Amino acid sequence: MADSAEPQGAAKRLEELEAIKRLKYRYLRCVDTKKWEDLAGCFARDVTTDYGGKYQLSGVDAVMDFMRKHNPPDVITMHQVHHPEIDLTGDETARATWTLEDYVISLPGDWTLHGTALYHDEYVKLDGEWKIKHTGYQRIFSERWTRSEIRSLKVTDSMHTPREP
Repeated sequence: MADSAEPQGAAKRLEELEAIKRLKYRYLRCVDTKKWEDLAGCFARDVTTDYGGKYQLSGVDAVMDFMRKHNPPDVITMHQVHHPEIDLTGDETARATWTLEDYVISLPGDWTLHGTALYHDEYVKLDGEWKIKHTGYQRIFSERWTRSEIRSLKVTDSMHTPREP
């Protein structure tokens, strides 16, 4: 007969996995909506990043400076992750691989990027709450085009752009 503690252990494991998923989703939502204070709350203070081998950062302040600089209101983004493979590596540690799809519109740069990557993350539980200890991705592919070359292409709505009266 199965140990009576087993269902409780399975339920706790599922609870932890769901909390990590919600953390990753919040991280991406905060990037896209530019909710910088909420985004900072997703990270451990000593977080590290490696975005495509191009941007390696250390510490929450460095990550937040990078995010603000590279994501001004006239850069519109959509980040979605799918297919999480999350492993609890201890009571307060975990790692995961996620498939990312992103779409970036740079109005000042006159370009759009669409691509996909694999995120490799590490998590730590601090004071009962999961935080991102390391995040980064490796591109599978990206494509980029010049927006002004497509005459009919325009952004018709953005939460970051004031509407005309």
